[in-house]
Amino acid sequence: MLPALRIAVPRVLVTFVVAGLLLSSFGRCWGDPPTSDSIGTLQQQNAESNQPTAIHWGPDTKKYSSWGSHSNRLIPVYTFGIDLAAFQGPHSIYRDKEKLKKLYGYLPSHTLNTNAEYFDQTDIYQLQKSAVEQGKKRIILFVFDGMDWQTTWAAATHKAGKVAYRDGRGTGLNFQDYRGVETDFGYFVTSPHDGTTTIDVDKQIVTAPGTKPLGGYDPSSAGGFPWSVPPDVRYPIGQGKQSVHGVTDSAASATSLNAGVKTYNNAINVDFMGREVLPISRQLQADGWHIGVVTSVPISHATPGAAYANNVVRYDYQDITRDLVGLPSSFHPGGIPGVDVLLGSGWGENSKSEKRQGSNYVPGNTYIAGKDLSTIDASNGGKYVIAQRTPGESGEKVLRQGVKTAIQDGDRLFGFFGIGGGHLPFQTADGKFDPASSSGGKGPTKAEKYSDADLKENVTLADMSIAAMDVLEAKGKPWWLMIEAGDVDWANHANNIDNSIGAVLSGDDAFKQVTDWIENHGGWNDTCVILTADHGHYLIIDQPEALTGD
Repeated sequence: MLPALRIAVPRVLVTFVVAGLLLSSFGRCWGDPPTSDSIGTLQQQNAESNQPTAIHWGPDTKKYSSWGSHSNRLIPVYTFGIDLAAFQGPHSIYRDKEKLKKLYGYLPSHTLNTNAEYFDQTDIYQLQKSAVEQGKKRIILFVFDGMDWQTTWAAATHKAGKVAYRDGRGTGLNFQDYRGVETDFGYFVTSPHDGTTTIDVDKQIVTAPGTKPLGGYDPSSAGGFPWSVPPDVRYPIGQGKQSVHGVTDSAASATSLNAGVKTYNNAINVDFMGREVLPISRQLQADGWHIGVVTSVPISHATPGAAYANNVVRYDYQDITRDLVGLPSSFHPGGIPGVDVLLGSGWGENSKSEKRQGSNYVPGNTYIAGKDLSTIDASNGGKYVIAQRTPGESGEKVLRQGVKTAIQDGDRLFGFFGIGGGHLPFQTADGKFDPASSSGGKGPTKAEKYSDADLKENVTLADMSIAAMDVLEAKGKPWWLMIEAGDVDWANHANNIDNSIGAVLSGDDAFKQVTDWIENHGGWNDTCVILTADHGHYLIIDQPEALTGD
């Protein structure tokens, strides 16, 4: 018998505003047969007109795109093999004034809520510590960067071909439906300590305090659930009438997930004063755990960087990579151990200069200096087998050979793939790789196009996830792994529903393969998966039926 499902059930239902828009306005009526690429068609026409049909991005209901950045929305979390009972509902930090003051360093305005069901992003760090205390030997933190509840709803609705739910955990995606182990569902606040802080990248110090607005969460302005329609539509973007609270970036949020502190935007595992904080991965590594990091975007972007490194600014990419692979960096001149597996993108991205990276930037690849790649290469006496995009070769084959060699020789594994722009090819809602135009509110931007080589020579998030687990398992338990579906965030920044749904579906496929792997490698007795996002965007689904593909 399968374990019982534990789900936090909302006490109230939220009424959804459904726009009176006719589906025929983007090319077909309900009685017509589906088009071959209905989401791509919807995206293309909305991007070209900037007139909202069925969905829109941002607070302006008259424009398809009026906001292209993050929002202060509550973010869902799905757990497998561990529950959330210690953090949500009566145990919520948002019900306790003193705990809130300790968390933020001040009492945020309009934030104390004695009825809060939600908890805080920093509790994901505490949850991982609890997993260790419970005897878990394999911990996987699966981050769908930028995937709020509405993004998930869009993908689940499209995959199911019907509107199956309008609140709660939902159904239709693998991570919503998986019941191979006890599972739980909840949601948390992502607001940072404060805005962007002035720093010195060479000295690795904070030179001036953070900018306002300060962090916090006002449920009367935003709503008490992830699926709530905000009573104040501008509050989620830091422009509220009653309250103005900071909106997190991926660096501050990833630091909260991994190190359990509130900090300023752009910080990589430093507190709001710029002082080092240790992420859970390094704490575990000191106790003998092996560590892996996987991402579909550049290897040293904010989320994978904050899985292990320290830096006062997220844009110091080469130095963040140096921390990840155990080389001396500006923050750690003596070096730190480095991770056992690092797989991601950024291959082929070159720049002669990068002012944000400081005086030690080496012209060439933006994310790893050529000399550093040579130094870590096992064929040169380094610690890592290098598997990177190779002209004419199958990316999957290159990666599998790297896995085989790393396991045989007892080495670490470094994988480096991608296309122009630093990411893997974007999967679209139809399962292909044929993006529609994106929208920035000023007309459509040119859609990406991929060559046969781009597709053949690269890998998928699922490929990298399985490769990482194979190498870590071969090194022996215990191990910790972060997997990031970073392309969800890129799609949502671009206000591109076609790429957004495709990114969630490709990440969901990776989750399916991860759970299959777990079931085939000893099961769930000592394993847990925590699947969540680091922040939200501002997708509004006025007519969910339009996303079904019918």
